[in-house]
Order: sequence, then structure tokens, then C-alpha cells
Amino acid sequence: MKIVWSHLAKIDYWKNIEYLEQNWTFTDVVNFIKEVESLISLLKANNVTFLKTNYKNVCKVVLNKQITLYYFIDDNTITLLRFWNNYQDLDNFKLK
Repeated sequence: MKIVWSHLAKIDYWKNIEYLEQNWTFTDVVNFIKEVESLISLLKANNVTFLKTNYKNVCKVVLNKQITLYYFIDDNTITLLRFWNNYQDLDNFKLK
């Protein structure tokens, strides 16, 4: 499987890292990056499908208690859509 990062996923990812750098420890930053890399490896292996959403072909997985990853599956490509902070208001949630 090919992994593609959407523009919003990149923004979310780096905002989460910036937040961790400012408010937590270096170890927390490294752990977040490792969690993301591990999850991407599982998705690439194509042996895991997580929770379906109300959006067509979009699944989600809780990365940790603060962050949920939303991704889109199309043929041989997985597009990472959002690394959504679960403490944000869902009324502001958009995939594009």
C-alpha cells in the first residue's frame, strides 16, 4: 500500500509536534512520532482496518487519547486525512 499525506494531515501532524515541544518533554515528542510511524507501518501492511466513519471509504483509529487519525482507502493508496485533536470541537471538523 502506498501512503499519501493530505495537506491538512501534514498541518495537524506538525501542530501536534509543536504543541508537544512547547508543553511536554522531548520524550513525548519522540513517542508521538514513533506512534505515528508504527501506525503507518500497520496501514502499509494492509492487514488492519480500523473503525469505519460516516464518510465513504474513510476510517479512523485512535492514535492516543488525544489524537485520532482519519484516513481514506482507495485501491492501493491510503491517504492520511487528519490527525484530529480529540479535545477540539467536532463542529469544526473537516476532512478537506
